[in-house]
Amino acid sequence: MNPYEAYMKEISQPMRDELTNAGFTELTTPEEVDTFISETKGTSLVVINSVCGCAAGLARPSARESLKNEKRPDNIVTVFAGQDREATSRMRDHLEGYEPSSPSMALLKDGQVLHFIPREEIEDYEVEEIVANLTNAYNQYC
Repeated sequence: MNPYEAYMKEISQPMRDELTNAGFTELTTPEEVDTFISETKGTSLVVINSVCGCAAGLARPSARESLKNEKRPDNIVTVFAGQDREATSRMRDHLEGYEPSSPSMALLKDGQVLHFIPREEIEDYEVEEIVANLTNAYNQYC
């Protein structure tokens, strides 16, 4: 690992921990993503994490807070844009029809996208609005 990659890994670790400590499973390779998509049944929240400010102040807190809803996804996973590039790219391949966006969140059922929240619906929104967006989707699909 070159010095830049080592530095980025070190500074991004707390951003990863914020989701994994909340119970999210981190998918770091294309193979893990493919296995998840092909073998996981039920509903899943996928968070495409990022180092940007709107991920820190809005996306990650909203994803965590949304899990307090009575209805929630069966599975919660994350990939990290800019860090685990190949895994993120593979996940985006499975989010067919949606432009790459980070941060972003998708609610899947049996690997199919039911609801997608792009960066444009995260940036400049309040945490409560993003949580409502997620929980409305959970209430409809979970």
